Amino acid sequence: METCSDIGVIFDCDGTLLDSMPMWHSLDDRIAQRAGVQLTQADRDYFTQATLRECGDYIHDRYGFGASGAAVEQMIAGEIMHWYADEPVMKPGAADFVRGLAEAGVPMAVASSTPAAFLREGLQNAGLAPYMKAIVSVEDVRSSKREPLVYDTARAALGTDRAHTWGIEDAVYALDTLRHAGYRTAGIFDSTIAGSPEQLAAASELFIASFVELPADEFLTAVACS
Repeated sequence: METCSDIGVIFDCDGTLLDSMPMWHSLDDRIAQRAGVQLTQADRDYFTQATLRECGDYIHDRYGFGASGAAVEQMIAGEIMHWYADEPVMKPGAADFVRGLAEAGVPMAVASSTPAAFLREGLQNAGLAPYMKAIVSVEDVRSSKREPLVYDTARAALGTDRAHTWGIEDAVYALDTLRHAGYRTAGIFDSTIAGSPEQLAAASELFIASFVELPADEFLTAVACS
């Protein structure tokens, strides 16, 4: 049986620790309104997994909005930073869950698709940054969550191997990456856009409806940490 020092936990940020996905999804609609277009479901699916630069280029190239993709990216970035700097809201139970793991001696990190500046601003203002041994954006490693590099980079700061490191994610595709790379996986529900409860449960070893329903001590019991 593992001790708490034997395992590590890597959190996703948006939709897992921070309740930011409503902001991101409404942002799609606000930008579409400015551009005078109606987004398709394919557009929204693309934005869910694309980088900010890719989103800017996509909107400019597909709809002819803005002077350039970079100009659209800059406009989007200004609206996003306002939320992370002034309005970060944590998912229910997230703060207590993180503190509980810290008290049990579990090393933690964050691996996120969110651009680095927003990611670190949001976690710092929410009071979660001090608990993390590493905060890694896909920007930092020039990769995406379809590859395990961002998780491996975060894990290096924890000193754990893949087989003893849990990734907590709200997106099915990210859980698939973790599982195929040999990580332990916990899916937490945020919205059906990222994955239904049934899809998340099928893609992970442990399904978490919310941190309120699974406190840190119960999580540690579930993953055989004593």
